[in-house]
Amino acid sequence: MAGPELYSLGQKASAASAGRVGRMANPVIVSDMDGTLATVETWRGVLAWIREQHPSPAARRFVTVRLPRVALVKAGLADVEAFRARWLEDQARLLRDLPAARLAEMGNWVTESYLWPARRQAAVVAVAAAVALARRAAPGVRLVLATGAYQEVGDSFGRRLGADAVLGTPLIVRDDRVTGVLGAPVQSGEAKAAAVRALAGDGEVLAAFGDSVADIPLLRLATRAVAVAPDAALRREALARGWEILEGA
Repeated sequence: MAGPELYSLGQKASAASAGRVGRMANPVIVSDMDGTLATVETWRGVLAWIREQHPSPAARRFVTVRLPRVALVKAGLADVEAFRARWLEDQARLLRDLPAARLAEMGNWVTESYLWPARRQAAVVAVAAAVALARRAAPGVRLVLATGAYQEVGDSFGRRLGADAVLGTPLIVRDDRVTGVLGAPVQSGEAKAAAVRALAGDGEVLAAFGDSVADIPLLRLATRAVAVAPDAALRREALARGWEILEGA
């Protein structure tokens, strides 16, 4: 079986213009990853791998020096999505000078040791059931994993999930070394929805799965929207719009 197509969120426009991605004729089903298909946060697994495999003083104190920012977010004084994006940008710097060949190793470790053991089984089963049912009527339906996590983590989790395409955040590599810089902004909200819409092209978004307020634009794309263990804001939106709610693990 061929692996998933690997597309970073930041590469969507250029890839579509080159004809590699855009205007899919087939419908898609799309899911978010963190919080939706896994009950843990990817960055924690990435940090654990870095501390073990690519250690540095900055990695050891990564969380501690950012606690004031965490307090601001918890107090509602800072934007959550901007905070998460900055967190991933800062964490990418910890990967500076890592041999590029080890990125796949990192992605596999984070998936196999951290994310997949903490998968939200009910959501994984629901996504698989949605794909199986849709393919009875349209065998070409494609499963897309859309995540702000680093591309290599998304790739690995996507293989576990059986995804046909993965949208993740790329890390820039130069001279076979990770530069510590993102190849595109960490995308969520409207940006992630736009990337999925570009990937789907003329194809219908049959179903979408998400867990947070940031996933509302993605869920709006879909004929069937499923809020998975939703946060308070997404729950209100789901109830108002009559979307499905999948509770618990």
